[in-house]
Amino acid sequence: MRDFHKAGRSPIYASEGAAATSHPLATAAAIDCLRAGGNAIDAAVTASAVLAVVEPAMTGIGGDCFVLMSKGGSDDIIAYNGNGAAPLKADVGYFQERGIGEIAADSIHAVTVPGAIEAWCRLVQDHGKFGIDKLLQPAIYYAENGFPVAPRVAYDWAQEEEKLSRDAAAAGSYLVAGKAPKIGDRVKLPLLAKTLREIAAKGAAGFYQGWVAEDMASAMAAQGGLHAPEDFARHKGDYVTPISTAYKGVKLWECPPPGQGLTALLMLNILSAYGPEKAGSDPLGVDRFHLQLEAAKLAYRERNAHIADPAFAKVPVGGLLSGAHAKALAGLIKQDKAIDLGAIGQFPKHPDTTYLTVVDKDRNAVSFINSVYYGFGSGRMAPKSGVLMQNRGACFVVDPQHPNCIGPGKRSMHTIIPAMVTKDGKAVMPYGVMGGDYQPVGQVHALTNMLEYGMDSQAALDAPRAFYDEGTLWVESGIPAATVAGLAARGHKVQPIADPLGGGQAIWIDWQKGVLVAGSDPRKDGCALGY
Repeated sequence: MRDFHKAGRSPIYASEGAAATSHPLATAAAIDCLRAGGNAIDAAVTASAVLAVVEPAMTGIGGDCFVLMSKGGSDDIIAYNGNGAAPLKADVGYFQERGIGEIAADSIHAVTVPGAIEAWCRLVQDHGKFGIDKLLQPAIYYAENGFPVAPRVAYDWAQEEEKLSRDAAAAGSYLVAGKAPKIGDRVKLPLLAKTLREIAAKGAAGFYQGWVAEDMASAMAAQGGLHAPEDFARHKGDYVTPISTAYKGVKLWECPPPGQGLTALLMLNILSAYGPEKAGSDPLGVDRFHLQLEAAKLAYRERNAHIADPAFAKVPVGGLLSGAHAKALAGLIKQDKAIDLGAIGQFPKHPDTTYLTVVDKDRNAVSFINSVYYGFGSGRMAPKSGVLMQNRGACFVVDPQHPNCIGPGKRSMHTIIPAMVTKDGKAVMPYGVMGGDYQPVGQVHALTNMLEYGMDSQAALDAPRAFYDEGTLWVESGIPAATVAGLAARGHKVQPIADPLGGGQAIWIDWQKGVLVAGSDPRKDGCALGY
């Protein structure tokens, strides 16, 4: 139990249903959907659509979506890949001939086909109770009538003024006299509302075909992109087989490549092989952070070398998750000295994401993540439809020998990863931690906070974080000075981080008591609610 003398909040306890998102308006919309008779996937899509309006730097209908689902609390986990692809004209030779050695985050070639809308429509059709027309109504309301800008939303928005100003259409919708709106300002997005109404009326076809698709394709082509209407019309997401690993009596489930969920599983395997007891009894202690971050270095090195679109490259998932591989990697860790792996990161940083989770009265559990990658994605907006396009293609490399090389119709390595925990044949926690490359570390940190240190879902998300990235160990301000000094003494190059690391949501399903225990990360504006 938390210390009630100190700042913080308790987890939400509920019996009938619960939702946790990064914005209060989205959480409220999810609960309203559940109360109206919708199930967990209905509520999750409703919340994601609202977030696409009210938290536009983090997510949008121009982005991608990944989902894990448990129906009725089963451990037969359903996974959906809503990852869009590069244009069919995006052959690596095109970039080599023009001396383009990387797909920069601000390049028009970073714009990939949005996958989220197809995923929303397909999942609702296959597993929901309501139609997409009904589920989009709260988002349409906020886009047409306006929404007040929340504090963290305003903070993120202000950081992207310069990017938005470079695109006349984006500036017209998302800036006021060249400036980002302030906390409490009311913002309307009529162009986005019009497109949401088109999707509500026609489903995914209203987005991937017709005037919306033509607007996206022509706008990107006019800026030098390789996009054509066919790239949008051919898009289709996939049900995929989830991957998992066992740790401390539970199983952690992830979407398979091209998502980076395998990185979190490999981290847990390394920790198991090394011995979690060696992390010590202090969740904020130097031993705990040292071991966790050394395991992360090794896991990320494997991620960068292997994770790619399995339709184009063989990703050795079985070998990477084998016990022998984990033992070999764990053997490289030194208790008293940091491993020098150099700058292991090779993908752009500071991406943005929204994660949400919902559990309903029938214990359908949904772990749901939606993102445009960087703040406001590419910063490029299709002028008639109001769709801000993502820049997920920045995750590609331009190297024909690398499995994650850009190619026609290919999906890039992807950072957004929903997670699901099962135990004894039942789902016990849909959860996720936002923050681009940080997500696998965040998932492991939150889960081990609970399994190793007895924290509840809220405390596990509240706890201070650290992240090794390109040679530097970034630490949040809540990590004790003694721990920082101890990490430096072991050879870590420690620096305080300006922005907090990610965000997160979690709902623990207590089957014995029949209750849901939900938490929401204080690093965002959001909240958990239940009834």
